[in-house]
Amino acid sequence: MKITHDEVRYVADLARLDLDEAAVDKFAGQIGEILLYIDKLNEVDTDGVDPTSHAIFLTNAFREDELVEPLDTDRALANAPEQENGCFVVPKIIP
Repeated sequence: MKITHDEVRYVADLARLDLDEAAVDKFAGQIGEILLYIDKLNEVDTDGVDPTSHAIFLTNAFREDELVEPLDTDRALANAPEQENGCFVVPKIIP
C-alpha cells in the first residue's frame, strides 16, 4: 500500500507536527514499507485457526468471596501515625 505525501501532511497536521519536505519524504517511505509488511499478513492461511484475544491461554486466579468481620476502628487505627476522633489525620492538601 502506497501512502502519499498529502496523507503524511494530513496526519502530521492532526498531530500538530511541523514537518519539512525531507521529513515528509522520509515518513512516506517508512510508513509505506510498514504498510507493505502488514499486507503480507493477508497472505497467511488462517483456515481452521480459532480467533484469540491473547497469544497465550490465561485463566483468572480469582478467589472466592468470603464474608469476614471488618476491622474495628481501634485495629484500623493501630498503626496510624496520627489520629483524632477515630479518624486518620492527614496533611491538608488544599489551602
